[in-house]
Amino acid sequence: MTPAQDQNPVVQLCIQGTQAEFNGRIDEARALYRQAWEASTDDYEACIAAHYMARYQETPEDALAWNLEALARAEAVGDDRIAGFYPSLYVNLGRSFELLGQEAEAKQYYRMASDLGLEHQAGYSPLRG
Repeated sequence: MTPAQDQNPVVQLCIQGTQAEFNGRIDEARALYRQAWEASTDDYEACIAAHYMARYQETPEDALAWNLEALARAEAVGDDRIAGFYPSLYVNLGRSFELLGQEAEAKQYYRMASDLGLEHQAGYSPLRG
């Protein structure tokens, strides 16, 4: 992450959300991710915020929608700032499709993540590891 990216208010909100999440304060994390989404001003920021919004949705369909939003925003960025995010975006999309019983789509995204060096860990949960 570049110094400019590190100082980005949306990135900072997501970092704070992640800290809350890993300390078991899920409602606080959700609120911080929502603030990040609402504060986003371009596709780069919206991609990051949507990626985190997908983490704790009420339904697998809602998580998939946020993961698809994150991917669409990443594709719209048009430069290398988001390149390192693709493996995580792909594995999260794979997981969303897996939870919805759409195995072919899940395998496709897991394979795309693997091609970029990120292997899916079956049963992974941000809280369980």
